[in-house]
Amino acid sequence: MDNAGKEREAVQLMADAEKRVKASHSFLRGLFGGNTRIEEACEMYTRAANMFKMAKNWSEAINCLNAAIDIYTDMGRFTIAAKHHITIAEIYETELVDIEKAIAHYEQSADYYKGEESNSSANKCLLKVAAYAAQLEQYQKAIEIYEQVGTNTMDNPLLKYSAKDYFFKAALCHFIVDELNAKLALEKYEEMFPAFTDSRECKLLKKLLEAHEEQNSEAYTEAVKEFDSISRLDQWLTTMLLRIKKSIQGDGEEGDGDLK
Repeated sequence: MDNAGKEREAVQLMADAEKRVKASHSFLRGLFGGNTRIEEACEMYTRAANMFKMAKNWSEAINCLNAAIDIYTDMGRFTIAAKHHITIAEIYETELVDIEKAIAHYEQSADYYKGEESNSSANKCLLKVAAYAAQLEQYQKAIEIYEQVGTNTMDNPLLKYSAKDYFFKAALCHFIVDELNAKLALEKYEEMFPAFTDSRECKLLKKLLEAHEEQNSEAYTEAVKEFDSISRLDQWLTTMLLRIKKSIQGDGEEGDGDLK
């Protein structure tokens, strides 16, 4: 089926969904299964959204998902609504490249998951928000999320290993804003989570703080290089470390390759 055919099928599914929604609002809905029709409508909106996605009609796909979300939230089915918000967020981040809107949908999804006590799913959404917030230089927002998720996971035997990563990222965001803030934050994280002290991330932070205090660009680069040789830096970490490095006097504007 070509894209035009997929769109025609999606439009028909939308029309059928709307009929079921109207029928469910009838005063006779109790006699004729109003809830069943509403659930069928949600399924049709979701199928229509998938067809629009296949046809790369992103705006209509989002409209269908929003229609399903409205119904699911009215029904109190927040977990399914949260999943649809994630789908919309993914469309905004990968296809429409509107990161602010992606953030808004990840935040809404996190709120719904929290309400359902699905904390692990909520944290995944919040970490997406934090990563994008830092990229957009909304550092305080990123710090609050990383600290919140780090605190929530450090006492969980299955998740505590990840806590060091969240405190590391929070400290980097502090570092970009102010060196003293980063030092104070590092002390706080070590006190809160003693296991952080022995981590490679904590040791790297201390070396970077020392190099920054001495305005020693070479020492900064060497510390990053040593860390990267064992734990490969992803694009987010590379970006944040570069922003800090550029605050060293005389470092100048550099590309990602100059960091290591």
